[in-house]
Amino acid sequence: MKPRKVITTAVLLAMALMVTACGGQGNGQESGGKTLKQVTMNEQQAIDRAEEIIRQAVDGMSPQPTLKRIGAAPVGTCIARDDHGPDDRVQVTIAYVLTGVPGSEGKKLVQQARDAWLKAGHTYNSKGEVDWAGPFPSVYMRTKSDDFWMDAMNGIVDRAKGEGEASLGVTSPCFLPPGGSTAPTTADPAALETLRTDDPAGRRALGYSSRIFDALRVRPAPAPSGGGLSTVRDESGTSVHHTWSTEPLSEAETVRALARAQAYLQSAGWSVRHVPTASGTPAVVALRTEDGTTAQLARSATGALRVAVTTPDHGPASVARDV
Repeated sequence: MKPRKVITTAVLLAMALMVTACGGQGNGQESGGKTLKQVTMNEQQAIDRAEEIIRQAVDGMSPQPTLKRIGAAPVGTCIARDDHGPDDRVQVTIAYVLTGVPGSEGKKLVQQARDAWLKAGHTYNSKGEVDWAGPFPSVYMRTKSDDFWMDAMNGIVDRAKGEGEASLGVTSPCFLPPGGSTAPTTADPAALETLRTDDPAGRRALGYSSRIFDALRVRPAPAPSGGGLSTVRDESGTSVHHTWSTEPLSEAETVRALARAQAYLQSAGWSVRHVPTASGTPAVVALRTEDGTTAQLARSATGALRVAVTTPDHGPASVARDV
């Protein structure tokens, strides 16, 4: 097994879960002629529910795998929140690699997860299965009662032999923790940010964000005072996180803008994939393995494109000039 391939699969899984779960969720606002759900829960309730959904998939599996947690701390910022959502909303993401089983069993475990979730009353999203005919399928589902989203996928370990490593993950809806602010906020694009000159990670995040903005070729949403740049600290270390949004776009405009961004990311050496979302327009998630930076682009319920770039604070200061 090649560690770099496994790490890439795990990181992209965690990114996919965040984008898929929050790309089309709101906070009781009107969108597309229907009222989006008002989510009320606390962090522990969200974690417990996510773990329950994981256990629904795993408990009946044969062979029985060992669960290995991947990704950062379970509670994080709501990445692709809608324009009218409160800025302090968070969400829970739980992801596991299923280890201790032969690589030939990965596809079988994904199928068993799918069957167990269907038996529990959960449903597919609009793009429920990807590449099921091949050895490395992905399954995208959601809970009907409380709108948790889950993925099961077989990441590639040895393509020639058809061997993989199955992964499962669950992400909660975005919710407001106790004491959180309900003031709506839209993050600034990178060009409007101010930053200390001695912050290489921040400069790197803004550099990537600026190049994505250039590739999209659409106008940013009007931004109030304050910034979309933040520092995130968890058990995996410290990262700099930059978010912003475009003006609302039609579906056709969104597809064209995402195609331009994907073309740029691939030409710059990023690992890119599409992820189904609640909005119906697949999101773009990307990983730059050289420095561990991730990028997410997802359409919100208002039509705005949400962009999020996260980079570790230990990467080389020169990377932002190379994008």
